[in-house]
Amino acid sequence: QVQLVESGGGLVQAGGSLRLSCAASGRTFSSYAIGWFRQAPGKEREFVGATIRSGSSTYYADSLKGRFTISRDNAQNTAYLHMNSLKPEDTATYYCAADPKLHSLVVVTTDKNTHVEVWGQGTLVTVSS
Repeated sequence: QVQLVESGGGLVQAGGSLRLSCAASGRTFSSYAIGWFRQAPGKEREFVGATIRSGSSTYYADSLKGRFTISRDNAQNTAYLHMNSLKPEDTATYYCAADPKLHSLVVVTTDKNTHVEVWGQGTLVTVSS
């Protein structure tokens, strides 16, 4: 099982960009699909997007397509979330997660019977207006 550590969060002005990293320990990173999620204060956790094991395909929440991009470097055991044109409503704690099944990552926030194998601890992103 991998362990995940997010980094790269911080304070950014509206319209700016950030790149979050999700570093994995262990030698099985490429065996996992990786997902990104966010949770704003007082709100439920929200699916941002996910990438398959190879990174050749990615899926995004419809509301975030075009602004957020997910990539991964299996040689470096790291996944990334590139965020552009940030808005104050993007303020949230961002989490990465890993599961052998992409489907689990895509539906975990909407299906109470689905569980994801590994979660990171989160990194806070604050977008000022």
